[in-house]
Amino acid sequence: MAIVAPRLLNAMAMNDIQTEDHYTFLFQGDSITDGNRSRNHDWNHVMGHGFAYLIASRLWYDFPKKGFHFFNRGISGNKVADLAARWQTDTIDIRPDLLSILVGINDVDAFMGGDKNFTAEKFAEEYRQLLQQTKQQLPNTQLVICEPFILRVGRIKERWEEYENEMAKRQKIVKQLSIEFNAIFIEFQNTFNKAIAKAPADYWVWDGIHPMPAGHELMAREWIQQVSKKLSFIK
Repeated sequence: MAIVAPRLLNAMAMNDIQTEDHYTFLFQGDSITDGNRSRNHDWNHVMGHGFAYLIASRLWYDFPKKGFHFFNRGISGNKVADLAARWQTDTIDIRPDLLSILVGINDVDAFMGGDKNFTAEKFAEEYRQLLQQTKQQLPNTQLVICEPFILRVGRIKERWEEYENEMAKRQKIVKQLSIEFNAIFIEFQNTFNKAIAKAPADYWVWDGIHPMPAGHELMAREWIQQVSKKLSFIK
């Protein structure tokens, strides 16, 4: 079984035959995806402790005979440019059947900090190039584009209008890219906005950026719900 095979971490081409069996899922992004994951063969922590872990654990449990493979290559602090710098090794070489990307908050943070190299226009340009490269080299890979999100908590609250404005620009961009590249789009901002009706914002996201445990569970449920509409074999 995949869960007890550390050799799977070696990013070999394991999905030459793209079927629902032995399907490979890859999660890419920043700290929200990273979830303090291990960088070795420690399977106790290899998927981190965030939404990617929750998705993998649930699908591994529900479908033990399908031989699913899950990889987490999120790295804390990453922006789109950082993903691009490691894309060949950490994405293309893994050859995923499904690639899920969540990135954007660090690009917003850098711009808010005064670095004008991280405009929304640059974000769109670099993200599109990343997706173009993926489609060229992995034409059969199913893309999942996750919407970056913020809530009015912690330091984000102090400059809320500015953060909300810049994030909205990038949210519009990722939605457009999802249409352009026929990707499954996960509307995380709307999901969290709805959740606030059940509990305060800091119940779901502790600092305006990073989810609480309930927030990660919320993300996992939304991700599975939306992805299962396209991948009927995980329903």
